[in-house]
Amino acid sequence: MTDSTATPSVKKQDTPLSDIIVNVILPVLILSHCSKDPSATGAKAWHLGPYLAMGLAIVIPLAYGIWHFIQHKKLNTFSAVGVFNVLLTGLITIYLFASEDPARRGLAPLLFGVKEAIQPLILGSLFLLTHKSTTPLFNAFVYNEGIFDHGRINKKIKENNNEQALADLLWSSTKLFFGSFCLSAIMNLGLAFYFLGDLDPGAPDWKELYNKDVGRITGWGFLVIGVPLLVIGGFILTRMIKGLKNLTGLDTEKILQAR
Repeated sequence: MTDSTATPSVKKQDTPLSDIIVNVILPVLILSHCSKDPSATGAKAWHLGPYLAMGLAIVIPLAYGIWHFIQHKKLNTFSAVGVFNVLLTGLITIYLFASEDPARRGLAPLLFGVKEAIQPLILGSLFLLTHKSTTPLFNAFVYNEGIFDHGRINKKIKENNNEQALADLLWSSTKLFFGSFCLSAIMNLGLAFYFLGDLDPGAPDWKELYNKDVGRITGWGFLVIGVPLLVIGGFILTRMIKGLKNLTGLDTEKILQAR
């Protein structure tokens, strides 16, 4: 006999903190502190060498992305782009490590800079490409029902015959969000040249230094993407509330979900 009062099982959700730890903090720590040659004088137990350190820094986020997909049975957009970014890092590193030619190693800032710029551009483009779909990415991250009272808003929008004005507001906000990703792409490109630009391709410990710089780029890149998104996201949210108030005649408390 089934107990109808039993509490239904709730699937454990991952948190943004776990994503940050696995995809940013761990790779940065590994690349910064484990890349030293284990046979060098004064080497510690955690010194794995540039190859193993880079491999471990790539495998951990990759394994986490696969685990996330298996657990949730759906593709998370940001996780997918993160896995793509990790694979590109691995391919670029293999290409650079496979040669002792300083000319090839000298391409590191350009190759890594382009790779770092691609990630936010892909993410930003998804906001544009999904705008007219049934599940716009902008609605999931900004104009979602957890923040805005869609039922009350849509009722007033129809009463005031402002459907097109709402569509224009959402589209202009989506373009602003895309602009923040473009800004991140430019800043990421600059970061790559800043950290890798003065790396001596002929240095005997070039691979170790390369790994450490990649770690710095990964850490700073998180801030470079996150800070513009946070600032512009706050501006867009304020702009959305103001625009919806004008289109619906509702107060802020009626536009937002009750807390």
